[in-house]
Amino acid sequence: MSAHSIVAKPFPVPATADPAPKPIPKHGNPAVVGLAGFGLSTLLLQFHNVGWVGIGPVVWLGLVFGGAAQMIAGLQEMKAGNNFGYSAFTSYGCFWIALGLMQIGNATGLFTVTETDVGWYLVVWTLYTAVMTVGALRISTVLGLVFITLLIGFVLLDLAHFMSHTFTVLAGYELMVCAGLALYGMAHAVFLDVFGRDVLPMGKPIIS
Repeated sequence: MSAHSIVAKPFPVPATADPAPKPIPKHGNPAVVGLAGFGLSTLLLQFHNVGWVGIGPVVWLGLVFGGAAQMIAGLQEMKAGNNFGYSAFTSYGCFWIALGLMQIGNATGLFTVTETDVGWYLVVWTLYTAVMTVGALRISTVLGLVFITLLIGFVLLDLAHFMSHTFTVLAGYELMVCAGLALYGMAHAVFLDVFGRDVLPMGKPIIS
């Protein structure tokens, strides 16, 4: 017997053995951008509605953060399979882009809109928000309150454009609450990842 014949050979790996599973890559939560874009743009618009700031910053923030960034967040929600976030962030991103372009159009004389025109624009968004509010009530308390206050704010703005501008100021303060709730939801998602626990709970669904 030769020396080579007694050398231990490696144990053969069966051909059918499964390879080691690859780690699943971690993805960011699009809601941290979507809710921030929605919340900050809504808040700044209400600062304008109550007379604290001019329309310029509202238009530019609305186009870039409330519009483009929120829309991108919505498209990321689509990839995550979240139809509610996909619809909400993409749609309200389009709302802000259209609103900003209407202001630019009025300032430049291109496709100008009247007070009544804006009113009807808000009416159709009120209808969309009413549908989304029902869905939000099935997700969490905070998200439900975001959409309830948003719906009330749209109704007040509808009244402001068709009845009295007094409702604009009322909508301004009411929608500041909506913006604050949206930023709370953003902070919840950020802190959950940073601290590894639910620092700011969102609460149970309002309806089951």
